Amino acid sequence: MSGARTGGRSSGAIRYENGSAAARGAADWLYLAAAPTFAIMALLTAVLGGGSPLCSTASASPLTGMVPMYLLMSAFHLPPWLKMISGRRGLVRRS
Repeated sequence: MSGARTGGRSSGAIRYENGSAAARGAADWLYLAAAPTFAIMALLTAVLGGGSPLCSTASASPLTGMVPMYLLMSAFHLPPWLKMISGRRGLVRRS
């Protein structure tokens, strides 16, 4: 691999060399894909009535099943979107 740790500390930061800017750019956009993907999966599961046989057992709680699980996963993956939106708002306010 062409990565090397920066400094003597174990901060977890990795310095990349030799044209990995494209890989970093792809990774920057890839982490944004999770939240909308899970939201679409929740919508499709709710509309089409799909789901796992393990999750389709009848129970009294509305929090069981695939749709709530996909919605929770979408919510857990929202921070990159919120960070991006707040950064853009900061740029608009400064101008």
